[in-house]
Amino acid sequence: MNIKNKSLIEIHLAVFLFGLSGLFGKLLSLSSIIIVFGRVFFSSIFLLIINLYIKKDMKLKQQKHYFYLVIMGVILAIHWSTFFKSIQVSTVAIGLLTFSTFPVFVTFLEPSFFKEKIKPSDIVVAIVTIFGVVLVIPKFELGNNLTQGVLWGIVSGFTYAILSMLNRKYVKEYSSSVIAFYEQFVATIILIPFLFLQKPVFQPKDILLLILLGTVFTGISHSLFINGLKNIKTQTAGIISSLEPVYGILFGAFLLREIPTLREIIGGIIILGTVFYSTIKSK
Repeated sequence: MNIKNKSLIEIHLAVFLFGLSGLFGKLLSLSSIIIVFGRVFFSSIFLLIINLYIKKDMKLKQQKHYFYLVIMGVILAIHWSTFFKSIQVSTVAIGLLTFSTFPVFVTFLEPSFFKEKIKPSDIVVAIVTIFGVVLVIPKFELGNNLTQGVLWGIVSGFTYAILSMLNRKYVKEYSSSVIAFYEQFVATIILIPFLFLQKPVFQPKDILLLILLGTVFTGISHSLFINGLKNIKTQTAGIISSLEPVYGILFGAFLLREIPTLREIIGGIIILGTVFYSTIKSK
């Protein structure tokens, strides 16, 4: 097997694991914040071991970079908490599809971050994506759990867009694994108070699932994705990443019996179509 094919397999496997991580929102009988705490706790330990094993320099170049990485860790905690909250109050499909709107937010955030111009076609893509989201909502009522799931998912997509912009800024300075460790370590520290506020009761099954989520579905998947990028174009990886919600929805239907409605399927196709188009056009 040549290097390129090996890298393609790594990217596909990573995206497959990313897609399945959403199912833990339903499999775990814990609040979304506690799920995220367990995820970042075990993942940060895993990433620390990996970085030390491959002898990565963990020291940051400037003092202000520590401040920005703390901010990024806080944003990561919010992003994952709202992501799992969306899935818990609605369905895996709604959580994954509404999170997938993040490229739309990126379109409007990039000009502010990198002094780039917004193109008319980007505005059209944003409008089409919003139409897809509207289709996913059966009836817009704040008391409706599906509507709440969509709103939480949009917040998750928005915070991920901000995080991706900051990651783009600092990935030129540090390796992705070092950035990921700091983000997840900070998120762990930030979420510790919720252990005392919510006082969750951990069953042995919960601890096992959290270890699995933190190591395999976060630490290993993240490492596979980064390693695959060495020999695969970012554009190709972005297109493959469009499969993330597809994997999650398929397994949600198979394992949890959450069958998407026709409206959700059409809305999902529109959302993923605009994501796919944005990925192609951006390169």
